[in-house]
Amino acid sequence: MNGAEAGSGYVIGVDGGNSKTDYFLFDREGGFVNHINAGTCSHERFTDGYAGAHREMDARIRELLEPCGIALSQVEAAAFGLAGCDLPTQQEELCRIAGRIGLRQYAVDNDSFLGIKAGTERGYGICSVNGSGAVTGGISPSGKRLQVGGIGSELAGDEGGGYYLGRKVVRAVYDGFYRLGPPTAMAEPVMALLGAPSRERFMAFAAEAAYKRTLPNTELMRVLFAAADAGDEAAVSLVAHSARQMALSTAGCIAHLDFSVDNEVEIVLSGSVWIKAESPLMMQRYMRDVGELTSRRCRFLPLAVPPATGAVLWALELAHGAPVDADMRSRVLNGVQARL
Repeated sequence: MNGAEAGSGYVIGVDGGNSKTDYFLFDREGGFVNHINAGTCSHERFTDGYAGAHREMDARIRELLEPCGIALSQVEAAAFGLAGCDLPTQQEELCRIAGRIGLRQYAVDNDSFLGIKAGTERGYGICSVNGSGAVTGGISPSGKRLQVGGIGSELAGDEGGGYYLGRKVVRAVYDGFYRLGPPTAMAEPVMALLGAPSRERFMAFAAEAAYKRTLPNTELMRVLFAAADAGDEAAVSLVAHSARQMALSTAGCIAHLDFSVDNEVEIVLSGSVWIKAESPLMMQRYMRDVGELTSRRCRFLPLAVPPATGAVLWALELAHGAPVDADMRSRVLNGVQARL
C-alpha cells in the first residue's frame, strides 16, 4: 500500500460477486492506496440476508482503511457494483447498507455497469456479462441506465452463464438417452465428470450434484464447446440458443436507451464464458445475432481490465462531479491491474 497523506480525499471502489469481492482504496487523484480481496458480500449468499451483507462490507471497508490511517470521514465517495443488485427493492436495501456504514456519497448498482465504466473510454455503452450467471447493463450518452435480466432464465431470459449452461448440457445428454434427442458426443465425458456408472443411473448422479450445487460447470462448458466445435448437433443447438438469448438482451437494452442511431454503440463483453472460453463459437454467434437484431453500428470490446476498475472510476466521477480525464483513467487502470 502507498502512504496516505492526512487530510487527503479518498474513494472506494467495490466489485462484489457471488464468490469474491475486491475492495479498492484510491486517492482522489487516481493513485492506488490499498486493496483487499475477500469472500462474497452478496446478501443472497448469507443466511441472514442483508444483515450479513452489512456485517461483511462494514468489516472489510474498515479493514481497507485502518492500516492506512484513514478515517471514514476522509472518504469522499464510494461505488459498489454488486451481484444480487437486480431489483429496485434490492438496490434500496443495499443503499441503506452503504449509508449505515457511514459513507457520505455513494452509488450502488448491478455489477454489469462496472464493465461499461472499465471497458469504454467514454463511460457509456452496453455490457454483456456471461460468467457464472448472465446479465446485460446499459448506460446511454445522457446517463440513462437500464438493466436487462439478472433475474434468472425462466423469468428474464438469462440463458447464458456457467450455471445455466451446465444444466443444459446435462439436459442434452438426458434427452439423448431417454427423450428422443439426438445422440451426443457429450454423453461419455459428462458421465465421467459426474461419476455416473451407466445411463440408467445418470440422472440420479446429475440431480444430486445439481441439488448440492456441485455440478462441475467449468468442465461441462469445456465439453460443450469442444463438441460444438466438432459439429455435434446437440451442442451446436445449445450454443446457438444461448447466443441468441444473450443477443436479444443486448439488442433490447440498446433499443430502450437513447443511443443516437448515427453513432456506434460500444458493447463490452465480460465474464468467463465470453473472455475465457476455449472456443469462439458462442461469441461469434452472439455478435452475428446482435447485428441482425439491431440497426445500430456496434463495436465489441472484450473486457481487458478487471471490472473493479469501473468501480474506482465511478467513485472518482462522484468525487469530482465529472468524468475522469485520460491521465487519471490510465493511473487507475495501472493501479488495479498491478494488484489483480
